[in-house]
Amino acid sequence: MAEIETVLEDERWAEAGLEGLAERAGRATLDWLGIDADIVVMGCDDARIATLNADFRGKPQPTNVLSWPAVEHVAHAPGAHPPLPETDSLGDIAIAFERCRDEAAAQGKPLAVHATHLLVHAVLHLAGYDHQTDPDAATMEAAEVAILGTLGIDDPYLEKET
Repeated sequence: MAEIETVLEDERWAEAGLEGLAERAGRATLDWLGIDADIVVMGCDDARIATLNADFRGKPQPTNVLSWPAVEHVAHAPGAHPPLPETDSLGDIAIAFERCRDEAAAQGKPLAVHATHLLVHAVLHLAGYDHQTDPDAATMEAAEVAILGTLGIDDPYLEKET
């Protein structure tokens, strides 16, 4: 069985239960994809993720989550599900505490729910999903909604009715 390893660089993630959230989100996503591959999740702060974002994407500001696939992804038709990578290690994820906490608060959601969504999103990136085009974004969002539904989490893309 695949291992989902959690590395905590920011102890606030321990209090937030990142290890359990990563395990739950990672397993649900791997099960939905039908693959068995290891994932490493690093819980960090905004300063650390800003450095990583600058180093790897040329964007020197914090973001909520980053992912580094272990293999090159194969091109696929717009809106199609990507071919699944054949690997024992899917890749690495970094998730930033302050950014996630603040986004969750702005959306009126518990941190655990928002972090779970971001982890599902990141694992899908590791598996080759992206949102560079509208058809690909629709496919990725539908996958996220389906996976989150298996975890009892509502569609994060629905507008809240006021």
